Amino acid sequence: MKHELFYKEPKSLLNKGTGFLTGYTHSLNPYGGCSFGCSFCYVRQMPIQLFRKQEWGSWVDVKQGASAIFEKELRKAKSKEPVTIFMSSSTDPYQPAEYKEKVTRTLLEAMVNHPPDFVLVQTRSPLVTRDIDLLLQLKERVRVSMTVETDREEIRKQFTPDAPPIGGRIRALSKLREAGISTQATIAPVLPSSEQFPELLARVVDRICIDDYYMGDGSGGKRTSRMGLRAKYEELGLLDWYHPAAYQVVYERMRTAFAEDKIGISQNGFMP
Repeated sequence: MKHELFYKEPKSLLNKGTGFLTGYTHSLNPYGGCSFGCSFCYVRQMPIQLFRKQEWGSWVDVKQGASAIFEKELRKAKSKEPVTIFMSSSTDPYQPAEYKEKVTRTLLEAMVNHPPDFVLVQTRSPLVTRDIDLLLQLKERVRVSMTVETDREEIRKQFTPDAPPIGGRIRALSKLREAGISTQATIAPVLPSSEQFPELLARVVDRICIDDYYMGDGSGGKRTSRMGLRAKYEELGLLDWYHPAAYQVVYERMRTAFAEDKIGISQNGFMP
């Protein structure tokens, strides 16, 4: 899908952590919108998209001057309390626009200068490896959480064709791990996968997070239901995977490769 860039001048960058992110003091979104345009993305049902006339995935708002605004907000927040940041909650900080715009990189540079107590970088893009130099400077204050919804590339293409291939994400995790950066694989949302999935992930991470539509879309699965995803599963003959208990299949498989305390479920798996 082609996407159009819009350049915005935000008044603020840091948002208070609420709801699913109550374990964080703040969330941080370098961009508005996301050109990966995943079919299952809960943001499709949020005001940022519902009041936009363009299709989800076709537009991206680039936040100009973000680092200067963010650095000022970060310094102020740190003077009041410990600061923990979730980056990002409604966009991917390493979507294609980041190759040129480098908004996310400038925000990490600000964090290096004024380190938060913790930042979780949530992405599905191998581009995150470009910033290993900055991530290393944040040391134990940062964790990269790479979304790997499935190990089956044909499934990935059905649900999120514009997102990076699974192989690229696995290689990125391996590179981050070799550099000494704390990482985890996030199976969110749970998509149909194979019995070999645990072995694949165990080679590149030592902790995982499992989440699904029912626990993780912020509405008990209602947002996802309104997007008509059930029909997609039915069309592919995968209706057994569109069920509140489907995540348990993946959970039991992961227990063969990961210790119990290294498997986080839904909100708990994202916490600092």
